[in-house]
Amino acid sequence: MALPKAVISWSTGKDSAYALHVAREAGDLEIVAALTTVTETLERVSVHGTRETLLDRQMDAIDLPCHKVHLPGPCTNEVYEARMEAALGGLKHQGVSHVLFGDLFLEDLREYRKQHLARIGMRGAFPLWMRDTAALSREMVDAGVRATLVCVDPRVLDPSFCGRTYDHALLDDLPSHIDPCGENGEFHTAVVDAPGFARAIPTQSGEVEERDGFVYADLALLPEA
Repeated sequence: MALPKAVISWSTGKDSAYALHVAREAGDLEIVAALTTVTETLERVSVHGTRETLLDRQMDAIDLPCHKVHLPGPCTNEVYEARMEAALGGLKHQGVSHVLFGDLFLEDLREYRKQHLARIGMRGAFPLWMRDTAALSREMVDAGVRATLVCVDPRVLDPSFCGRTYDHALLDDLPSHIDPCGENGEFHTAVVDAPGFARAIPTQSGEVEERDGFVYADLALLPEA
């Protein structure tokens, strides 16, 4: 029997990368593509601020095509929902029935996703749901997830964390009120290697700057060996 087809909601960060790994290991869905929102005026992935060129390199590493939903910057919720619904509707016509998310414990976000998918006859899958984030964060690092903090909310986390590698040392240094996976939006990451990547992506950290109340660290591609 053919497996249900799924796309993964790809943020470029550690949670989506690890959710993809866990889902592939489970083997109960055929993951056929990734779905990513890109701010068209910046050529960067929405929220995380990852360069679109790095996104493309990630897709090569995980061997998936990427369906990019281009959004204006700034973007209203109405425009976001309309463009996402159009993209998902097209994927449904191609036989996709599920969307994978790396969500961990935000129940309202999970319900929002499920309700909007249900409107077009699709379902959500949450392979990391309700995992203990203190344990999960260490598990990701031990499994080979390599990522950089590329966005920090300076209202809750010191900007000096922006640009740091997501590793055991960083987890040791995080204040106790910060979720170690950043699930409350304290920080966002960009992955350069993870289980299932065909190769690591060579990058170097660049300029750190503040935009729209958040602190971003640029992550530039280096030539592959």
